[in-house]
Amino acid sequence: MVEFVSINNAQLAYRLSGPENAPLIITLHGGRGFGDHKSDFQAFMPLSSQYRLFSFDYRGHGQSSRTEPYTFDQIVEDIEAIRRHFTDKPCIILGGSFGGFLAQQYAINYPLHVSHLILRGTAPSYHHEESAIQVLQGRASSAPNLSINMLKDKIFGRFESDLEFQLVMYAAAPLYSQTFDAEIALKRNLETVFNAKAHNDLYSESEKLFDYRDSLERITAKTLVIVGEKDWICPPEQSRYIASRIPGARLEVLENANHSVHIEQNHEVIELIRAYLSTI
Repeated sequence: MVEFVSINNAQLAYRLSGPENAPLIITLHGGRGFGDHKSDFQAFMPLSSQYRLFSFDYRGHGQSSRTEPYTFDQIVEDIEAIRRHFTDKPCIILGGSFGGFLAQQYAINYPLHVSHLILRGTAPSYHHEESAIQVLQGRASSAPNLSINMLKDKIFGRFESDLEFQLVMYAAAPLYSQTFDAEIALKRNLETVFNAKAHNDLYSESEKLFDYRDSLERITAKTLVIVGEKDWICPPEQSRYIASRIPGARLEVLENANHSVHIEQNHEVIELIRAYLSTI
């Protein structure tokens, strides 16, 4: 059941499962302006047998209130406020894609508040966009209704309306997994809340050019980096770089998986996370 918590003047939608006194895992979803917590909560639910699993929609996303500002810094402060609300101990941060960007920033800003950092299909800087454009050029036949300009100017830029946002993301949907089901993709697209304002703000000039590369060595959390070998939007070299710069980080590249590696190879990802959390 979805509940709401008041955080920094915003009403944030969330789900929570697992033993009350277990270590808290906060999942951070992908998708600037269109992601929500539902798929992550479902994918990582097996972890709730041992951990307290918390998944939420960022402000301006999903069922949460459209309370501005929509910035990386504000969402990171919301994450810290959530941690303080639910525990007085360090938490486990589990972030993918855009959520992985936020996870890195949180771990850099609040090193004492993160025991473990788990990153899925993410990147250390905006330079992943250049790699994604190159991948699309090689996989254009997989998404015939998506052009290079739509990726550069819309997905990595600005949408004119929520409807345009929705249509472009449906055109891009075949790129996100190795096996594409058009009917399932359409259902998910129709169920998704698209907020062009949040997307545009999070891709504005002040937000778009994020770059954590020179700060990764400051991360002290025990770190596991997971990526699908076919990830199109945050290709594996991005995860390799992250793992090479965070002290003691472990990298796992899963074969025959794309950006949605945690869904495509759910059992393998869950077992990797369980094993990592139980051994250190």
